[in-house]
Amino acid sequence: MAGKRVTLAIATALAVGVAPAVLGGTAAVAAPLTAVAATGTATVVQEGGPLVVPSGEEVVTTRVTVTLPEGASGPVKARLLLPFTWDFVNGDTYPLSWDIRPSCSVDGGPFQPCLLEDPVAGLNRGPHVATMPVTEAAPTITYDIRIESSRDARRWKDVTGTLEVGAGGAPDLASGPVGFRFAHNTPAPGLRTTMLGRDKAGVLWQYEGTGLPDKPLKARERVGGGWNAYTLITPLGRRTAAGEGDLVARDKAGVLWFYEGSGNPAAPFKPRVRVGGGWNVYTAIGNLGTRLIARDKAGVLWEYSQKRLGPPAPYEERRRIGGGWNVYNAIVGQGYHYSALARDTSGVLWSYTSAHPDFAPRTRVGGGWNAYDRIVFADNLVGSRVGDFLGRDKNGDLWLYEGISRDGNDVPPPSRRQIGHGWGIYDTIL
Repeated sequence: MAGKRVTLAIATALAVGVAPAVLGGTAAVAAPLTAVAATGTATVVQEGGPLVVPSGEEVVTTRVTVTLPEGASGPVKARLLLPFTWDFVNGDTYPLSWDIRPSCSVDGGPFQPCLLEDPVAGLNRGPHVATMPVTEAAPTITYDIRIESSRDARRWKDVTGTLEVGAGGAPDLASGPVGFRFAHNTPAPGLRTTMLGRDKAGVLWQYEGTGLPDKPLKARERVGGGWNAYTLITPLGRRTAAGEGDLVARDKAGVLWFYEGSGNPAAPFKPRVRVGGGWNVYTAIGNLGTRLIARDKAGVLWEYSQKRLGPPAPYEERRRIGGGWNVYNAIVGQGYHYSALARDTSGVLWSYTSAHPDFAPRTRVGGGWNAYDRIVFADNLVGSRVGDFLGRDKNGDLWLYEGISRDGNDVPPPSRRQIGHGWGIYDTIL
């Protein structure tokens, strides 16, 4: 999307180190971010106050005007300093550079990358530094800072950086604050995941994720009928509200069919392609990204990798992962990770983390999971940094677990919250 300037009209005291207030209600009269250099004559002003940064795909720009001290001459260097890490709303901390990508322009010139770099090695050191294009001294210099953000940017709080301007070396001419406010908006379709449910009449329904914690699912939309021809349906990769993401389905004769994502949200799957027969030997089929895992009747787990060349449906010859998987009555693959969750017959959930080419020894997640007749990996349904999980109980209530990271794997936390009811109308959800 073409860049557009976004400004926010708020009163702010960032010039003296006070964080901007949380948005709500009517905005106050605009007040620029401004600071006075040690000379008493130089100023740094961010037009319109903190820049509102949306959640992904939209590019936004803020302008900072620098007035230099009288007599300043020669090449002028500037840099934007931002916190290396910042607390998310949920209490986690991650590098800011994971979620935003700045580019910069001086005095209306072409935009150039000014990627955030850490001048000091090691996590939680820094700050990040974005170096601006060098220009010649003038009474007034304008810097445009353009921000591209990922979907995860909506989890950030307000961030205040510092623009330092210097001749011999910043900030010997001017220094002042530059603020960013991360909007908790609904991301673009390609950044939102979806859930599917098949009802008892064989109709497949799609629920778009909103990416927002308060109401994570939109109202359902009909995909199509005839899906009761299948005894098992498994997603492949990451499904999005833009119609991306594939799945496989096994029919009653044991034939596996591949459905490629169409890129059309209204009809999210292309016509099916036959993979092959003989898949009735498996009692469970799951996914590890675009790969399949399948458990046979003897409890042996097998992996099928997609061929790198040719049509997307065919798979390489299967590879044995290991035996003993009949102790589990549910196996949940985790889309983009080579990792899985498995529930044993006493209701304890176990995590298997990648130790390529197989799994590392399992770790215990927790008990009580036999309350659910279906457990689903929901990807980033509500904007978490890690994948979320859903559990449907025997009353048809749907529960959300906002995932946490443990030992390199995404796992559900002890806490849950209800996000739906009436899901008992579906004989499968994915």
